[in-house]
Amino acid sequence: MPELPEVETIRAGLETRLCGRRIVRTDLFRPDLRFPFNPGFASGLSGQQVLDVRRRAKYLLIGLQNGATLLSHLGMSGRYRFDTEQGVHDHVVFHLDDGARVVYSDPRRFGFMELIAPGALGQNRFLRRLGIEPLGNEMNGPRLSKLFAGRRTPLKSALLDQRLVAGLGNIYVCEALFRARLSPRRMAASVKGARAENLSAAIRNVLQDAIVAGGSSLRDYVAADGSLGYFQHGFEVYGRAGEPCKHCARTIARLTQSGRSTFFCPNCQR
Repeated sequence: MPELPEVETIRAGLETRLCGRRIVRTDLFRPDLRFPFNPGFASGLSGQQVLDVRRRAKYLLIGLQNGATLLSHLGMSGRYRFDTEQGVHDHVVFHLDDGARVVYSDPRRFGFMELIAPGALGQNRFLRRLGIEPLGNEMNGPRLSKLFAGRRTPLKSALLDQRLVAGLGNIYVCEALFRARLSPRRMAASVKGARAENLSAAIRNVLQDAIVAGGSSLRDYVAADGSLGYFQHGFEVYGRAGEPCKHCARTIARLTQSGRSTFFCPNCQR
């Protein structure tokens, strides 16, 4: 599943093509993706100028001239591209006033879109319970300490809780915990003071580095222009179980937490 850096890379690509353009027509080639399109979805987009393309957690938010917002989640295999080819997994095509086409393709159909009425963004079922943005001003040591206070759950599980920190996924949590030298098995409540400061900085830095690299291309992910991310070539721990740690040469370990693989160095991370 595309994580925050991949979604941010796609957001930037869509921004260059969509902002200032008017949506002339929207073609839907099926009645649903993960969920049915809401009534009036295509007609509600017709004639609307795109004002901005934002990101909240792993959601893309496309702001329209009438105050409505097009929310899009990529699921596991969703992607946007700019071309005139018609593919078997193309489900939505946005026709713009400059003649361009923005195509949404999704082989597994776990992605979804929803047109949110003006003024209803804050009450949206997907957005209203999200936690702080890991790249926002709220991401700092004191805030993490407060979020983790009293939580007797493993640190990694707490970081993946979207109600606490919104947008973090498995890859970048593993990498951030390694940079912060914190064990994924450590109790979240123990992360405060200097540990919380180090962790907040590690989270911000690993996400920023990944965005610069265009994300990580594992399996389905490519950017909207078709380019691949390359952050995966610099993974410190993720996917490297059984290999030597790049810092201490001890063997990278793997364990399962909440049904997900966790990769870490037992020597470097305490």
